[in-house]
Amino acid sequence: MTAKTFSPFGSSKSLDILSGLLLHPAEASPSPTEIPAGPDFRLSEITREEFGDLLALAQSNHVVMRGLERFRQLANDAGDTSRTGWAATAIATESARIQNAIAVLGEVCDAFEAQGYDITVIKSLDHWPDLGSDLDLYTNTEPGDVLRLMRQHFNAEIASRSWGDRLANKWNFVIPGLPEAVEIHMQRLGQTGEQIAIANSLARRARPVLFGGHMFRVPAVSDRLMISTLQRMYRHFYFRLCDIIDSASLADDGAIDYDDLHNSATAAGIWEGVATYLVIVSDYVELYRGEGLDLPSLVRSSAQFGGDKLTFRRDFLRVPILPESAALYAAQLTTLLRNREFKNSARLSLLPYLATAAAVGMKITGSDKGIW
Repeated sequence: MTAKTFSPFGSSKSLDILSGLLLHPAEASPSPTEIPAGPDFRLSEITREEFGDLLALAQSNHVVMRGLERFRQLANDAGDTSRTGWAATAIATESARIQNAIAVLGEVCDAFEAQGYDITVIKSLDHWPDLGSDLDLYTNTEPGDVLRLMRQHFNAEIASRSWGDRLANKWNFVIPGLPEAVEIHMQRLGQTGEQIAIANSLARRARPVLFGGHMFRVPAVSDRLMISTLQRMYRHFYFRLCDIIDSASLADDGAIDYDDLHNSATAAGIWEGVATYLVIVSDYVELYRGEGLDLPSLVRSSAQFGGDKLTFRRDFLRVPILPESAALYAAQLTTLLRNREFKNSARLSLLPYLATAAAVGMKITGSDKGIW
């Protein structure tokens, strides 16, 4: 295995093993009993407690199906029935959850389409065969019509909305029999609902794709990457492993139209953020493959920082807020002002206050619920 060029500060054994399972080429494993994360981590030495930690990390990072299926294959090849069984049980449990969620998601999308409403699944299906912890949708439909549909067709309850939800123009619905919340973004995207440039063309550019026997409309690849960037670089300031795997797969498959991505992201004021996102993905991939993604020079020259800035804390790969991410936010705000999108600029200008309130709430109560 190629020596690491950097290692996120705070990295754990579970992170290293899981990243290796997901990213290290299968043919590069020296033996079936060796976890592809380095010679110090052997399958036979992973205890039941350590497997529990690995499973918890895989769940929080939405990679149970992909990560533990590789673990199961290695254990099976090594004739390790105990560890094969641990992984198989976890996979079966997660598969049942996903099948239930996909069935309900299909019903929701069918109900929208029967009413003539556009509906696009964003984020959730990016992780397939894994699935996120909630179901995210986007529609241009009027909120009143959406609320009426969800109540009448699914007996859905509306979850309490945070300040951030109201700014972003999104609602969370609780459907009986579905553990996952259904989060529907309406007519706006972005952390404060400032992104109408991406939202306006999202449904028109979406394409139908088959998942688990159901046909769903999902964003074009460029839109998908921009939505991921908005979520990771401008709102949460952390990556899940699924973001790394999902985006690396798009690059590996040659699915990214970099000219379209550059033009669309520039118009939205987030090109530097998108470029930085992709370089971070590439740098992390390089840790376990020995080489990063084949990114155009325009992407690398536009990135503001790379994977060496990552830290690992509370189960996620964190990106720095100050000064790095703050500079990306300032560039986005500048673009909106230059385009004379004054209402959207006003929305985005509220973000620092919202983030400050969330941080204070987290420090005092241990939760940012109701704010972020």
